[in-house]
Amino acid sequence: MIRLDAITLKQLRALKAVASGGSLTAAAAAMGQTTPAIHSQIKNLETALGVPVLHRSGEGGRMQLTGEGEELLRAADRVEGILSQAAAQIRARSAGRAGHVALSVVSTAKYFAPRLVRILAERCPEIEVSLRVGNREAVIADLDRGRCELAIMGRPPREPSVDAVPLGPHPHGVVLPPDHPLAGADGHDPDALLRETFLSREPGSGTRVLMQRFLDRLEAGQPARIIEMDSNETIKQAVLAGLGVAFLSLHTVDDELRTGRLALLSGPHLPVMRHWYLVSPMALPPGPVAARIATEIGALSGSFLPRPLTA
Repeated sequence: MIRLDAITLKQLRALKAVASGGSLTAAAAAMGQTTPAIHSQIKNLETALGVPVLHRSGEGGRMQLTGEGEELLRAADRVEGILSQAAAQIRARSAGRAGHVALSVVSTAKYFAPRLVRILAERCPEIEVSLRVGNREAVIADLDRGRCELAIMGRPPREPSVDAVPLGPHPHGVVLPPDHPLAGADGHDPDALLRETFLSREPGSGTRVLMQRFLDRLEAGQPARIIEMDSNETIKQAVLAGLGVAFLSLHTVDDELRTGRLALLSGPHLPVMRHWYLVSPMALPPGPVAARIATEIGALSGSFLPRPLTA
């Protein structure tokens, strides 16, 4: 029989350290404890659960999580996330605020999220709003592990289950240097476009998924050349240097399009229109303070979003 009341934070943190370091010795060093102390925490945890949470792999004797251990580690991550949010709430209240809200946004949203936070500070000065920026995978992890109550992203995830409220349009398009042969043309030849090198974010990013769908719709019978880069800023600089073209959120290139440093491709299926969403995890509904911020964001009706130029 599982004894939940016998499970402690020390045990969960010991499990996390062993999973990260691969051994009891590495976990002890990371936590500033002795190896026997870590061993005792793991044994007590297994006794409380009635099942092993670690096993030694055949390769190098590295300690690995069992299936039950993986489930427990996911739970431990959620516990740590929820506790970190509780600590932030307590700090905010101790400073005389009504509370704290962690807002996670995908990296594409960093071009307007700081302005949104400033607007929220003006409308709700009694609430402290902190901004977390990461790729799609990181934001989904924040939602799943309780590290944020609200998030702004493009495509809402299937897991974890979330409530999603549309905030406004999110256009995407192909950008290229202003002196590029395709710049300024009324439409484009799919074959000519697919001969270009596309500079792109990593697989799994929302922009990469949309880019692939756009390229698939061209139906020109040839795969596009793709070079992966780690950020939108790097991609923009690479396009400016003439290394290729890029399929990007137009909110990330608004300044460059307005100043003529980049040009926007015109043609069928462009721009690709999607939406921004405000999402919150259904398993951890927003508290009163976060619900107030969510209401304020919704009331803005997307006015904080850039209004990008079109080709």
